[in-house]
Amino acid sequence: MRIAGVGHAFPPHFYSQEDLLAAAEAQWADKLFHRERIAQLFSNVLVGGRHLSLPLADYAELASFGEANDAWIRVALEVGAAAIERAAAAAGVTLAEIDALFTVSVTGLATPSLDARLMNRLPLAPSLKRVPIFGLGCVAGAAGIARAADYVRGFPDQVAVLLSVELCSLTLQREDLSIANLISSGLFGDGAAAVVVSGAERRGDGPRVVATRSAFYPGTEGVMGWDISERGFQIVLSAEVPEMVEKHLRADVDGFLAEHGLARGDVRSWIAHTGGPKVLAAMQRVLELPADALELTWKSLREVGNLSSTSVLLVLEETLRDRRPAPGSPGLLFAMGPGFCSELVLLEW
Repeated sequence: MRIAGVGHAFPPHFYSQEDLLAAAEAQWADKLFHRERIAQLFSNVLVGGRHLSLPLADYAELASFGEANDAWIRVALEVGAAAIERAAAAAGVTLAEIDALFTVSVTGLATPSLDARLMNRLPLAPSLKRVPIFGLGCVAGAAGIARAADYVRGFPDQVAVLLSVELCSLTLQREDLSIANLISSGLFGDGAAAVVVSGAERRGDGPRVVATRSAFYPGTEGVMGWDISERGFQIVLSAEVPEMVEKHLRADVDGFLAEHGLARGDVRSWIAHTGGPKVLAAMQRVLELPADALELTWKSLREVGNLSSTSVLLVLEETLRDRRPAPGSPGLLFAMGPGFCSELVLLEW
């Protein structure tokens, strides 16, 4: 099983963090006791700019969850189709050759699902197996690769595609003055990415998927997620997220690597989700990584923010393009998310 190609797509509306801060101050500054808190939070996340689904002025026109979700469907189809087309081109496969499509998102809802709507937009095979997955959040990029790999393990002559679409800006709660909502308004951006995973009987020069591991931590439902109501998606983002990294990640990684005769020092590429500065610092610390091990993850955070499940796929794409280690080198792709849980994917370059 190999990762044969990756492609991404962003909405055309990009704003610097300074422009987004000005908009947030206009929205909230007169409602907060400490007006300078917004600027501090926007600075602390170390994001330089983000793509948004809509022009900035249009967000004030979204009067309901239904209107925001309609925008999600429209933009998700645009960026999702583009990401699939680019990933397929990178892998050298036609859209009609795709046998299974796994779609992940946690920022919008659609029935018929996003993958079904893409069937009417792209020349995909009518026999395509569709697997829409909702609710995994930030971990879904890694989990989606793992599930696509599971599929082609059973069908080694076939090709599976993972599509992640996250339009976080469309979940913004303008009346929520919680620290979690203020942080998320400065951290999360919009975009999509797709990954082609080919079976062992297909050609490909990308990294081989050696093994995958899921790890669930009982009793941690309140660490991260959404409260969903008539107002839409309201962020749940606990200060315990870095603690989850500190408590669990090292043992999970060490145990997984040991099963395959490896240790952390053998890994030559670390492809991590852009969870935010505190999360990344905790990952770096508990895994005792070299200073530059997560360089591409930090770079992605600075350039486009945290895109939930899409982020780790952007880091994977840049690693494929610019930072491939020597052939045969081990790599580890990983993410953490609501549940609370981890997903680990062992690669061989």
